Amino acid sequence: MRMRQLDCLGGQELSSRSVSMPVGVVVRKTPGVTKWAKWNWQAVAVLPGASQANWLEMRREDGAIEYHAGTRTLELYRTDTDAYLSGLSCEVPMLYVVMRNAGTNDELGDVDLLLVTASPYEAQDYMDSGEEMVEPIPMPVPMIAWIADFIETHHEEAVSYTHLTLPTICSV
Repeated sequence: MRMRQLDCLGGQELSSRSVSMPVGVVVRKTPGVTKWAKWNWQAVAVLPGASQANWLEMRREDGAIEYHAGTRTLELYRTDTDAYLSGLSCEVPMLYVVMRNAGTNDELGDVDLLLVTASPYEAQDYMDSGEEMVEPIPMPVPMIAWIADFIETHHEEAVSYTHLTLPTICSV
C-alpha cells in the first residue's frame, strides 16, 4: 500500500500535477538616491505559508520601512522540475519575486506584486522583458525541502535521442 506523501507546509498531496503554497513578500522602502526617485522599493524576504496582507507595516529602522506587501501563491508544476532542480543546485537557492511599477513609486500601491516563482527560467523570462523588477530572495530551508520533495516525486530525466540510429529508408 502506497502512503500519501504530504508536503510539510501546505498539506497538499505531493503526487498531484501541481502544488501551491501562499508566500508573503516583504518589501523594503528606502529613500531614493536621486532627485528622480523619491523612494527605492526592494523585495527582501519571503514568508512561507503567510496569510493575506496588504502593505502591513512590519518594521521601521534608520529611514527604511519594511512591509508585508502581500501574499502570492507559489505554484510548482511537475512539467517544470528541470527548472526547480537547476534553482536548487545553486550555492544559495533562490525564489524570485516579480514586481511592476504602477505609478510614480511614491505611494505603497505604486508597486504591484505579480508573482513568486521557484523557476530561474521563468524569472529570466520576466527579466528579459524589461518591464518588471525581478528580485532574487534566498529560499527558506523549509521551502527547499518542500521543493526537493516535489522534484523527487515528479522529476523524469529527459530522453536524449542523439545516440539513436535511425533505420535507413529504402526507395522502391
